[in-house]
Amino acid sequence: MAKLTREDVLKLARLARLQLEEDEVERYQVELSEILKFVEQLNEATVKDLIPTSQVTGLTNITREDMVIDYGYSPEELLKNVPEVQDGQIKVKRVL
Repeated sequence: MAKLTREDVLKLARLARLQLEEDEVERYQVELSEILKFVEQLNEATVKDLIPTSQVTGLTNITREDMVIDYGYSPEELLKNVPEVQDGQIKVKRVL
């Protein structure tokens, strides 16, 4: 079982740029040791025969061919409906 020492907790706090009170050092020593104990349990799990899974619902991507549909309007006709056009594009206010 991995049990963290007081020095381990202080080193972790220094690396994380945390300032811990004395009671916090003791509390985190216990809590972090429990977390490491749980991780050790996970390391003991047998996953040799498991298939890696990236999606669990069984759904697959559905794609279709792109189709060009002519609605009978040219880009120039559509751009007549916007407030401001620049170089054949809709001009909008700058967004920061």
